[in-house]
Amino acid sequence: MPSARAGGRLLFAGPPRRHRVSGPDPHLSERLRLFQQLRAAQEQRDEAGTGTGTGTGGGRPPLGTPIRIALPGGGRLPGRALQTTPFQVATQLGGGLAEAALVARVNGTLQDLDRPLESDANLELLDFSTPEGRAAFWQSSACVLGAVAEQFYGATLCSAQATEDGFFCDVHMGERTVQRGELPALEDACAAFARTGHRFERLEATRQQLAELFKHNSFQLQQIEEEVTSPTATVYRCGPLLQLCRGPLLRHTGLIAALRILTSSAAFWRGAGSCQSLQRVVAIAFPSTQDLAAWQQTQDEAALRDHRRIGREQELFFFHKLSPGSCFFLPRGAHVYNTLVDFIRSEYRARGFCEVVTPNVFSPQLWELSGHWQHYSTHMFSFTTGTETLSLKPMNCPAHCLMFAHRPRSWRELPLRLADFGVLHRNEPPGTLTGLTRVRRFQQDDAHIFCTLEQLEGEIDACLDFMRTVYATLGFSFRLALATRPPGFLGDPETWDHAEKQLERSLHAFGQPWELSPGDGAFYGPKIDIRIRDALGRQHQCGTIQLDFQMPERFELEYASATGGAAQPVLIHRAVLGSVERMVAVLAESCGGRWPLWLSPLQAMVIPQAPEVEDYAREVQAVLRGGGMMADLDGDAGATLARKIRRAQLAHYNFQLVVGRRERAHGTVSVRTRDNRQLGEHDLHRVLQRLRELRDARVPNAEERF
Repeated sequence: MPSARAGGRLLFAGPPRRHRVSGPDPHLSERLRLFQQLRAAQEQRDEAGTGTGTGTGGGRPPLGTPIRIALPGGGRLPGRALQTTPFQVATQLGGGLAEAALVARVNGTLQDLDRPLESDANLELLDFSTPEGRAAFWQSSACVLGAVAEQFYGATLCSAQATEDGFFCDVHMGERTVQRGELPALEDACAAFARTGHRFERLEATRQQLAELFKHNSFQLQQIEEEVTSPTATVYRCGPLLQLCRGPLLRHTGLIAALRILTSSAAFWRGAGSCQSLQRVVAIAFPSTQDLAAWQQTQDEAALRDHRRIGREQELFFFHKLSPGSCFFLPRGAHVYNTLVDFIRSEYRARGFCEVVTPNVFSPQLWELSGHWQHYSTHMFSFTTGTETLSLKPMNCPAHCLMFAHRPRSWRELPLRLADFGVLHRNEPPGTLTGLTRVRRFQQDDAHIFCTLEQLEGEIDACLDFMRTVYATLGFSFRLALATRPPGFLGDPETWDHAEKQLERSLHAFGQPWELSPGDGAFYGPKIDIRIRDALGRQHQCGTIQLDFQMPERFELEYASATGGAAQPVLIHRAVLGSVERMVAVLAESCGGRWPLWLSPLQAMVIPQAPEVEDYAREVQAVLRGGGMMADLDGDAGATLARKIRRAQLAHYNFQLVVGRRERAHGTVSVRTRDNRQLGEHDLHRVLQRLRELRDARVPNAEERF
């Protein structure tokens, strides 16, 4: 492996750059020397069979013991305990697997390809096409960016994280900021660093060792103090970089063939309340330049569909600096918003949900009782009035627990399904606010189901059916993932095991393919995450079904059982749209502003052929609006008929209703679609009736079915 000094020469070869603000880290060689000493000791323990691996622990077979390796599809291979690695298996299988595989899933747990198998194993090799493969690739790329940024700017790396669509690094640079003009040079430095092929080396370190490794980085020390709850945690080395990281990561940086720096912005350590100002650099990376080119093409198309542009052009919504992160929905945008909410309400009525209204402001005692305060207080808006501290609610579930507990409950009332569209507030950092996709004020199609253990399976099945119905109407396909208990979970492992098995049974019964996401559950219970796919092939996390045995216990919820004793209900958290604001954004971009009729704020444009028939055109508009349709009128006397029709079609009005002398005489309209199909002359009231039928049926192609 190239030395850190060689890595430094590679990055800063040639004339000195203006933007290099300080020399190399004076403690670098000391930290790397300690890391290598600890890793050598770890390898000796592993060879002696006394390591601290995550497999079978002290009961694992001795080094070199024959083991069986089961592959997807039923294949089997022999191996040797603590010697055979997933990468060696990929090489043996051939067919390009060794080149494509990024990480492995071993007995359901993700691990590095170069980490030896400890015992008999069910082995899956995951490439970039899988969510796990992309996550590992982008987390590894984040380490590359972090290593380069530290040397490029003489900065301190605070955080390097993968996201759903790339990765970012937060660095501390004092008063210095990342200049946009520096990004191409930073990108070139990352590419050079990646080509060197630095290996990702893994170390499992104790808390004391972690404190020694990161003693010169106060940010990482705080992260260790707040997040490392187990006796050990994982550290990776990549060239000169040491990074606290769960992993798994790639074998080496040479697999990162294409990297693009996207943006830089200000950020804050641990949220907006911190006084530590950071610089955030956002990037994307791929295994090949062809993948990057395809991504760029998708980005170019997505830019044309950006919901912020659509919102501006169609006058749906806007944001204002005097209320950052909170959306102003204009009449057309409010129509889309309310139509979505009404759709969910209609499903609630059909499925036995009761809608409730709960307060917006609560004492922190509520959040301490629910367990949210210790996990979520930095994301809550709190204020003091007199001697009292209060907080705006960021979620509805604790209020619904109070509602359940406000009087005695009987088993006859269960399942009790409470739905709430209450306004929620979350203190998102300023640098993360992005149109409707990341806001501070929002509403959810939030509901909580209180039920018995015997009713649990049926309720989970009904939640999955609810989700399938809504997404089919919205035109989305979806993927399911079972997220299991995370570090720092509440409750006992046995309860979690029971909850996870219940969700697994429901997923099997649902019949759709699903994936496992170890450690991604909420702190209070496992969940089913639902990722929808839009018209551009992008995935969005919107809906969720979460099982919660903890909150009923914390609130001491109980009901009178059929046998006469007291019993504790099970709580299900569920949402289908998720944030209504975010769903509006996803739908706007998926349809490119060409809304289906039932959602559209641009259902009909009435176009008079000449000023003399404008009075009749206004009558037509009034009839349509009186019938509940969104109808506008183009009374521009200076525009030709052809221009007005084209203008309405480019604005994506579903239908254009043209009126002239003939139509006025017969009480009719001439109907066109936004695709310029001429549907002929029809009676006005028959047109209204048909439009309402198509709207109420929520068909995706009303223009074709008129």
